[in-house]
Amino acid sequence: MPVKYLGKIIEIMYMDQSGKITQRRIEVNSIRNGLIRATCLMTGSPRTFRIDNILAWQAPRTAVREAV
Repeated sequence: MPVKYLGKIIEIMYMDQSGKITQRRIEVNSIRNGLIRATCLMTGSPRTFRIDNILAWQAPRTAVREAV
């Protein structure tokens, strides 16, 4: 995962140790030694994710308002 995501909010698809796949929205705090330390925005708790277990990531989609 590129360092440009430090301090940013991203959405990830993640596979945990048991093979369960989840989608999470996180704020990236640090990237080091194959680990991402982040805050899970769903629970508000700090989490550590193995980069090898991140299946996909993207910047979060934002709602677009149409002019009337």
